[in-house]
Amino acid sequence: MNTAAAASTLSALAHQARLDIFRTLLHHGELPAGKLAIELGIPSSTLSFHLKDLRIAGLIVSRRQGRHLLYRADQERLAGLMAFLTAF
Repeated sequence: MNTAAAASTLSALAHQARLDIFRTLLHHGELPAGKLAIELGIPSSTLSFHLKDLRIAGLIVSRRQGRHLLYRADQERLAGLMAFLTAF
């Protein structure tokens, strides 16, 4: 990971709702958007906006299961960020 990618990743996490979404996905592993919205008390349209930003930053990935999109945190991206932040 380079400085620009790390800055983009950190920027995506620099919002309370996105940080809550990311931490919830880390905790639960994988959730459909509807359950994530209920868990966090975030309206669906607002959640979609934040999920898009997290996906663009590479922090989450999604997969389709029937009619639903399931989201999970990208552990490799998080590991890359942590490695970048702790490297000297």
